[in-house]
Amino acid sequence: MWGEKMKNASKKPNAIARLIFESESEQYWKAVSLEQNLTFQKTGSVFSQNEISFRSGLFHSYGITDAPDGSYTNFALLLSDQCKHTVKVAFFSDEQNTLPSDSKEFGGSVFQQLNECLTFLMFCDLNHDEIMGLQQTDHPDYPAIAVREALLNALLHRDYSFSGSIIININAKQMEFISLGGLLPGLNVKDICSGISQPRNRHLVELFHRLEMTESYGTGIRRIFSLYADHPVQPEIQVTANTFKIILPNMNAKTVSTDITKQEEQILDFIRKNGYMTDQDVQELLHIKLTRTYILMNTMKEKGLIQIQGRGSEKRFLLP
Repeated sequence: MWGEKMKNASKKPNAIARLIFESESEQYWKAVSLEQNLTFQKTGSVFSQNEISFRSGLFHSYGITDAPDGSYTNFALLLSDQCKHTVKVAFFSDEQNTLPSDSKEFGGSVFQQLNECLTFLMFCDLNHDEIMGLQQTDHPDYPAIAVREALLNALLHRDYSFSGSIIININAKQMEFISLGGLLPGLNVKDICSGISQPRNRHLVELFHRLEMTESYGTGIRRIFSLYADHPVQPEIQVTANTFKIILPNMNAKTVSTDITKQEEQILDFIRKNGYMTDQDVQELLHIKLTRTYILMNTMKEKGLIQIQGRGSEKRFLLP
């Protein structure tokens, strides 16, 4: 069977790479875990909640035991309360993520990490209230479903042969989910956004699907983007050879346009030549009225193009 697959794939290097990867992945999950003193309290609880049996006689069918002597596998270690992998959440006070302000780490079974980390992220999400008449509407920084899908993607598709943690970086502008393991051979970001699904950890994905914790394969990334369909800043996916990053924009962060209009460029040129500008200068240069001048100059200030000093007849527009 393996020889036939290799023969059929011999003309496609990416196909060969995928076959090799799939074989190595299967071997990793079926390999006997170095840690055999395992418990499954959280996993058993999740199975019970979904009315699915988790008795030891079914462990082999779940991939928890594979060896003839019933030893626990690496897959069992991932599901156990003794799981070595973790999720680390870090908060930063700057957009470059260089000034950490707080952090928290989540361990235990992969199910426990999902539950506790998601609860924590939802608790930390700031809601901005908008009151219109007698109605109050909450505007969360991040869509709850998008956060859940991004976290699920990191947990289900990371490369567990690496010992490093999943990293979630949060600042005022965005939330980043960084997991180890780039895209599988032959796939690119466009493929992922189109709904193509090639699970890195097939057993784990199938188990989550069986527990109805995920829907059909390949919908998570598309769902994230759909939740931002009407937002000016879109989610972003960045991939390297060994990392996969999903960036969720803060929906309440102020967005600043860097596009400069023709009128704005005329104003900037005037200030560069003369050092400053007044309301009267703007009206004469652009042939506009005072109301339009007020709106235009405040827009330029919000964009960071100019600064305003003084008030009334003493008001001056300067370069920042």
